[in-house]
Amino acid sequence: MATTNDSLMARRQAAVAGGVGQIHPIFTARAENTTVWDVEGREYIDFAGGIAVLNTGHLHPKVKAAVAAQLDNFSHTCFMVLGYESYVQVCEKLNQLVPGEFAKKSALFNSGSEAVENAIKVARAYTKRAGVIAFTSGYHGRTMAALALTGKVAPYSKGMGLMQANVFRAQYPCALHGVSDDDAMASIERIFKNDAEPSDIAAIILEPVQGEGGFYVASPGFMQRLRALCDREGIMLIADEVQTGAGRTGTFFAMEQMGVAADITCFAKSIAGGFPLSGITGRARVMDAIGPGGLGGTYGGSPLACAAALAVIEVFEEEQLLARARALGLRLKTALAKLQDSFPQLAEVRGLGAMVAVELIQDGKPAPQYCAEILAEARARGLILLSCGTYGNVLRILVPLTAPDEQVDRGLAILGDCLGAVLKP
Repeated sequence: MATTNDSLMARRQAAVAGGVGQIHPIFTARAENTTVWDVEGREYIDFAGGIAVLNTGHLHPKVKAAVAAQLDNFSHTCFMVLGYESYVQVCEKLNQLVPGEFAKKSALFNSGSEAVENAIKVARAYTKRAGVIAFTSGYHGRTMAALALTGKVAPYSKGMGLMQANVFRAQYPCALHGVSDDDAMASIERIFKNDAEPSDIAAIILEPVQGEGGFYVASPGFMQRLRALCDREGIMLIADEVQTGAGRTGTFFAMEQMGVAADITCFAKSIAGGFPLSGITGRARVMDAIGPGGLGGTYGGSPLACAAALAVIEVFEEEQLLARARALGLRLKTALAKLQDSFPQLAEVRGLGAMVAVELIQDGKPAPQYCAEILAEARARGLILLSCGTYGNVLRILVPLTAPDEQVDRGLAILGDCLGAVLKP
């Protein structure tokens, strides 16, 4: 009996926990750069990139070769037991790449959630405070402390009861929905008046561009005001660059475009081209607030992932992918802006660099039903898309930066056809 997507989906439903979602009922057989083939031989253009993990594309030859070479030597020792140079090299590279004119140190882990959790641990150890301010619609991961920071209950913490205390929620600025920079800053001041003194707050954490929240971009002015507030009150500013990092926004980290540096930066996703690697980079004196043994993990900074990360950084330099991200972002936004002329439901095209989204609204209200239909229609036509946003009404594009223009344009043409089929201008 031939293996099909339907047969694998039936096996999945019988064997895999229901809480593990799957956006598309497709099972991958192989992939290369921006193209994916399923187990039935069907070809797709990948505008999802493993949720922003594949900025250098599926199986970039340089990344593949680096991992293969490492595998010939050793696969694991646990860095906390027996060290290896590639871990140190990755930390040295990140200390250079993360914004901030100050001495830095780094630590490596496996996932974005781990990076966030460890950033909070470091901030608490350094400040001797327990409180954290996060933002509406922010997404920081699925582990318990990260869930407390994540500003969306369903599906992430639905049915799990209240998350840990000491997290306070401020408003993230969003002009489309009537939240100005002033409103966002005022919401932080309300926390200080109603919930916790500034001297109780260890950190303020935010995404420079919200990922799951809808690709809303914080303005440099807002970020500078946050920086000034943190400096005044002795609070650590944490930039969650898990999705924005590794070149997606046109600079290696989005904070480079904000005019200020965070005290601690979280990274993951595309840093290792599809291999599990995350980490935090911060002010050296802050990072050293936790003593030996307080940070780490069995697989954190694995030799294979470190080899991949070093190759990814080389690819960015050799192929000028930061410039490519900016050019690709312009190409995407220009095409989507033209589609707005035909479809009034496209309320806003936005993003930074090649981190691009379009929000769908009907009669002044979020229209998630359109997003769901467009994703299904696109899949049927050979294009893989993602949605996001608090209400699930935002289409997001995270196509690999290495995608050829011709393939990007074909994907955009498919998207246009899908909008025509679903929205019917």
